[in-house]
Order: sequence, then structure tokens, then C-alpha cells
Amino acid sequence: MWLAARPNALNAPRLGMVVGKRLLRRAVDRNRAKRVIRESFRQAAELPTMDIVVRLVEPGARIARADAERLFSALTDLLAERAERSCVR
Repeated sequence: MWLAARPNALNAPRLGMVVGKRLLRRAVDRNRAKRVIRESFRQAAELPTMDIVVRLVEPGARIARADAERLFSALTDLLAERAERSCVR
């Protein structure tokens, strides 16, 4: 999975997804991947107000809920680390 994030001026984080037909041929698989990513986004605690875009890049990859949860927890950790670095200066 590929992830991009950018701050927004809203009061809540937003999610965008790119799940192409080239990567997952069957609509059932594309919809399942989107469902898993969307639910993990909802369950992710303490996401800052950002626009987050998730893109699948591996053809035929199965997306497990644990993978998506790790993605958003890694994003939260990365943003916290960056905030700490900017405060230390």
C-alpha cells in the first residue's frame, strides 16, 4: 500500500482510496479492500485533521484488516515523531 497525507483546514480527517481494476480484477475484491481500509480508518484513534490517500500498488494483493490497522497506526506514530522533532528545535 502507498500512503500520502496532507493537512486540511477541517475539523476531521478525510480518507481517499485508489483501488484500481488492474490490481484487483473482481469488483468483490476491490469492494472488500475498500471496506477493510475504511473500517480501519474509522477505528484509528487520534488521527490529526488531514487528508489521507491510500493507494493499492500490489497486483492481486489481499488486504487484511491487520494490514490496514498497521498502516494507520504507523501514520499516527510517524506524525507524533515529527511533532516531537519540530518541538525539540
